[in-house]
Amino acid sequence: MDTSAHKSEFVNVNGIRLHYLDWGGNGPVLLFLTGMGLSAYIYNKFAPRFTDKFHVIAVTRRGHGDSDYPETGYDVDTLTEDLLQFMDKLEIDKAILAGHSMANVELCHFSALHPERILKLVFLDSAYDRTAPAFKAMVEKYPSMNLQIPGAKDDHYSIEDYVAAIKRNYPSFAAVWCDVMDEDLLHTVKKSPEGKIVDKMSDAIGQALNATLNSYTPEDSKIQCPVLNIYANKSSDYYLSPDYMTEEQNGLLTEYFDTVRPPLQRELIEQFQRSVPHAKIVEISKGHHYCFIKHEELVFDEMRKFLVP
Repeated sequence: MDTSAHKSEFVNVNGIRLHYLDWGGNGPVLLFLTGMGLSAYIYNKFAPRFTDKFHVIAVTRRGHGDSDYPETGYDVDTLTEDLLQFMDKLEIDKAILAGHSMANVELCHFSALHPERILKLVFLDSAYDRTAPAFKAMVEKYPSMNLQIPGAKDDHYSIEDYVAAIKRNYPSFAAVWCDVMDEDLLHTVKKSPEGKIVDKMSDAIGQALNATLNSYTPEDSKIQCPVLNIYANKSSDYYLSPDYMTEEQNGLLTEYFDTVRPPLQRELIEQFQRSVPHAKIVEISKGHHYCFIKHEELVFDEMRKFLVP
């Protein structure tokens, strides 16, 4: 159950309604952006920790959570315009933007178009150029891309069963599942007319978002403001499943994370560092993509040092 002290509000921008959470606080605005498929509620434990020094807000992009689900508008320009109008509507002149995963798209494009509106940027395992050969190689060489997960397409008629299936089928989610993920899920799924628990996000919207994510070349070299970039150097520990993977499959995954992926990730990190030489880069050994949940204290400490020098 959601017990965080915040305001849950809606604002009409760019022809749609966006949902946001406002935890209050005094000081510059610290605005959190979410990864794909997530809502502002995913920050419900982490974000309030900054209210002593900042006015903390998180926004849910179109096609997610409690925001509107228009059929169009999932290109980089529209998503960025949503963010600009959101800040205008809330009379936010300048903000610190902190974004997870897919939020790389908005962080980079917004920085290129409106540098005067940004105080600082924080990338939470998000600053990857998905058009780069190294990233494409990481995807192509991932050994479980075509793995058939038993029961992955089963229907579920209760939230409890739905969550249990996620934890069983996706070990990386089970490794970080917690109260905020329970709460976030309540805002990203719905009951179908047949009573099934289904994603609010349609397949068409998901495909449009993935197309944007995978085709956008980050405009990193245009970033002028101070930058903190946190990378999770991932471990096979979060992906192995004794329930449905064979010994051979577990072995291939271990080899991938131990030997195949690290040099490719190193290329991507060095690419970002060349483009943004003034950025502070932090790497988390055996890191999880949901770094602000799994490695909360480390991420909080690094952000605190960066935001409050």
